[in-house]
Amino acid sequence: MNNINRFVVIITVFMTLSVVVVGISQQDKNPLPDFSQYQNVKAKKSAFFNYILPLVQAQNTTIKNQREQLAELKHLSEQEYSRSHRKLILDLANEYRLNSESATKKEVAELLLRVDQVPASLALAQAAMESAWGTSRFAVQANNLFGQWCYQKGCGLVPLRRNAGSTHEVAKFDSVSDAIKSYLKNINTHRAYAGPSQRSSLSSLRRRTNYRAPVGRRSD
Repeated sequence: MNNINRFVVIITVFMTLSVVVVGISQQDKNPLPDFSQYQNVKAKKSAFFNYILPLVQAQNTTIKNQREQLAELKHLSEQEYSRSHRKLILDLANEYRLNSESATKKEVAELLLRVDQVPASLALAQAAMESAWGTSRFAVQANNLFGQWCYQKGCGLVPLRRNAGSTHEVAKFDSVSDAIKSYLKNINTHRAYAGPSQRSSLSSLRRRTNYRAPVGRRSD
């Protein structure tokens, strides 16, 4: 019996340590700093931009790689698509909310309207405005710097001044990087439905910020 008890204790300790290790590995590697500590406005703005910019650039790099893979498919016929090509198309179609279960040149063309880098200046400006330079309740408690909403009960934080009858919440993210990823995806997804004037405005912003789109980007 003593041996059994000892074995149970060992297993319990092992499982506890495993949970701790997993918890540590899943911690946000770039947690939101406490920007409220800054008394100097210029120093706060500089610290905010220095924190956000690398995270935006990292997400844009992922988008750039996705777009380049799609651009390569433009030069292939559907008969030349491999299994990995079709999986890429279907995965991106799901990620970018393209309502299709096919993997054809049509889907590639539609995805090329959605999968594109977003100027960092646009993301930084909106993050600063929506989050009060990273000090808002939603930024601090939910890693939400862009004011993204969600509509399932418990999916986020309830706004304190939410109108009567409204059910939306402000989405909660595990990390700021996740919030940035969601924001860029929303920009890209809605841009596909934007009118010519809205697409023109985004293109103009790219020119003013010396933004260079990845290979295969068509002018709009």
